[in-house]
Amino acid sequence: MNTSVLRIGIAGITGRVGRLLMEEITSRDNAVLSGGTSLSKDIHDIPDSVQIFSDIASLVEKSDVIIDFTNATATETHAKALNNSKTAWILGTTGISESVQKLIKETAKTIPIVQAANFSPGVTLITRLAFELAKALPADQYDAEIVETHHRQKVDAPSGTALAIGESIAKARKVDLGSVAEIGRKGFTGARKKDAIGFSSLRGGQIVGEHSAIFLSDVEEIVLTHKAFDRRIFAKGAVRSAFWCINKPAGLYDMNHVLGLDPVK
Repeated sequence: MNTSVLRIGIAGITGRVGRLLMEEITSRDNAVLSGGTSLSKDIHDIPDSVQIFSDIASLVEKSDVIIDFTNATATETHAKALNNSKTAWILGTTGISESVQKLIKETAKTIPIVQAANFSPGVTLITRLAFELAKALPADQYDAEIVETHHRQKVDAPSGTALAIGESIAKARKVDLGSVAEIGRKGFTGARKKDAIGFSSLRGGQIVGEHSAIFLSDVEEIVLTHKAFDRRIFAKGAVRSAFWCINKPAGLYDMNHVLGLDPVK
């Protein structure tokens, strides 16, 4: 593979992050935008020189890497198109079902995939810090709550990033998140379970993304907070991941690998 000029394709090029990805890629001397896919007909500000493909398979053939921030309903199709290809996959789509996640893992046996709920370096570090806090602070003494806020157009809740932080806390406490998560409490819930990990989701305005992991005991409160002011941070992280994964062996990677950090165990 010629890595002197990296051919990067964008799945969902007309989306909010897709347009930022286009700017990031075209601003680099060592990358070329191989094209994009879009379900939207709103391509008025996409340069005529950018090829829009009607299907992902055609874009895969023209690309060394695909960056994908599309809807979870498209992920299965994308995984099948990328499987056994020579094209790496940077996947930032959230809300993916368990069955499709299994397909992603199978695809990672044939190509390198960098999958992250959030491509911000800051969020990656916040998630690691949440793990360390959860590992050090006993669950029967420190309640863990996660609060996330996003723009009104976001379609999934809790956010993928909030769930990733929750998974990190659950991993540190050696429990299954699905068995301890309390999402959107309502009505007469009874006293809080000592091992619960709570999630609250707020939606409004055009907030890019805010996440807080909160640990509360009888005598103190510890809050880890990350606020994204510009979606460009996600585009920058994804493009960084695209360059990182070239010539890596097939496998499923995350932002810890990209940042040169040991995976959380």
